[in-house]
Order: sequence, then C-alpha cells, then structure tokens
Amino acid sequence: MEALAIPLLLFVGSLLAVQAAANVQLAAATASPFGASALQLGVGAAVLLLAGAVAGSLGALEALPEVDAWQLAGGLGSALYITSGIVLFPRLGAVVTVGLWISGQMLASAAIDAAGLFGSGADGLGAAQLAGAGAVLAAAAMIARSQDGSGLGVRAIPLVALALAAGAALPLQGGVNAELDAALGEPVAVGLVSFVVATAAMALLLALSVAIAAARPPAIAPLARVPWWAWLGGVVGAAYVTAVFSLIPRIGAAATIALTVTGQQAASLLVDRYGLLGLPRRAIAPLRVAGIAALFLGVGLIQFG
Repeated sequence: MEALAIPLLLFVGSLLAVQAAANVQLAAATASPFGASALQLGVGAAVLLLAGAVAGSLGALEALPEVDAWQLAGGLGSALYITSGIVLFPRLGAVVTVGLWISGQMLASAAIDAAGLFGSGADGLGAAQLAGAGAVLAAAAMIARSQDGSGLGVRAIPLVALALAAGAALPLQGGVNAELDAALGEPVAVGLVSFVVATAAMALLLALSVAIAAARPPAIAPLARVPWWAWLGGVVGAAYVTAVFSLIPRIGAAATIALTVTGQQAASLLVDRYGLLGLPRRAIAPLRVAGIAALFLGVGLIQFG
C-alpha cells in the first residue's frame, strides 16, 4: 500500500477540484448550497452502500454500538468541506480557495503528527517536516495574494475563516475515521458511516434553513439539465475519504495531506487557467506560479525529509 500511496493520493487530491466544481453546478441548479451538499453526500453514501454490499463488508456495521460516539463524527468534516466549496469557489476562485484549504489542512495535519494522534505513523515532526509545513503555508499565502479581485479584504474574513476551518476538518476527519476503521476493520463500512452522518447533518441544516431562515426549498426540476459530471462529487468524496483514512496510520497525517493538496492545487490551477467545469477563467499570475513551486518544495520536504 505504501508504494502506491504517492500516485493514489495525488490522484484523489486532484479529484477534489472536480468535486467542488460539481457541487457548484448542483447548488446553482437547486438554488440551495445545503440541498446540493445533501444530494452529493447522499450519492456518495449510496455508492459506498453498493460497494459494501458487493464486497460483503456491511456485516462490520454490527460493531457500531460498541464504538465511542466521537468515532462516528468524521462525516461532519465532509459536510463542512463540501458546503465551503459551494460557497467559496464562485467567490474566491478555485486556486485561492484551495490555497486557503491547504493552510488549514497543513496546520491540522502537522498538529496531529506532532501530538501522535489517531495512530499516526510519524514520530512528531523533524526539522525538515517543520520547514516543509512552513513552505506549504507560505505557498498558500502567495497563491491567495496572487488572485486579482479575489476580495480578500476585511469583509472577506468570514470566507477566509470558513476555508481554513474546512481545510482543517479534512485531516481531522481522516484521523477520526482511521480510529473507526481500527474498530470495524472494513474501510468501505467506515466510509459508509461517514457519508451517512454527513448526509444526515446536511439534511438537518437544510430543514432548519427552510423552517427558521425562511429559505426556499431546493429546486428539483433544474437537476435534469445539469451536466453529467455534476453527479460525480459524491463518488469523488467517497474515494478521497476512504484513501485518506486508510493511509494516515501508515505514512502520517502530514505526508498524506501534503500529497492530496498537491493534487488539489495542480488541478485547480488548470481549472482556473482554462475555465474548466463551468467556472470562470482566471489569469495565472507569476506570484501564483511561485507559490505552486513553494508548495511542491514543501510537500517534498514533508514526504522525504
């Protein structure tokens, strides 16, 4: 598994840009970010349920009454991350959003490894890993500052805070799910639990927004006109969640997240440069290129230092 970790995590990380763009499409069609999130998470849960039935791994769910309640909360990270992408991609752009996600991810993953949480394979952080984490954070700052017209001023502070929190939620989710995997012993069953929890959380928020905030219920008819790839977000999320929590105990949280964010950034660069997946085309500034180079340097230090 360790030999395949680098290409696998780069690939699933790159798919996160596709997931976010797909969720934007569904949010536009339903006119509800909560409705779009619940829909995509429900698709992911259905995919994992089918995979679990085919693999014969659903019997592991019988052990759920014996696990601690906090081990079931990993899905909340997916709910926060997906909703943040729907809110932030149209406002900040793919590269800026992913750059801020990276900052949150690296801060949380470095803290996980330094504290030895969730059975992380890393024994704290050495000098090279600390330098790498610093390079990744500096890269995220350069990438964010390179975005002309991104609105990263005082009024954007809530958006920046949302992006950082959503990024930090991903390694925490991976660690929580890794603990659940140790109890159940079936990765597909763990992924299913995570997505069912996430779907339930978004459905609850959707119901509250309609009942309390007088928000409009999600539109259904426009879903027939969304592009086919807009339905891939749930599948992508299921692949990402399963890969991350399976590899955190083996190669450490910092290395796992560093590889996925490299894939994220590379894919989001293409999305912004060419206006892919229905998102606006954005110029690639020299500072952004420098930031991406610093990101690759940081990832290399974390992984191989």
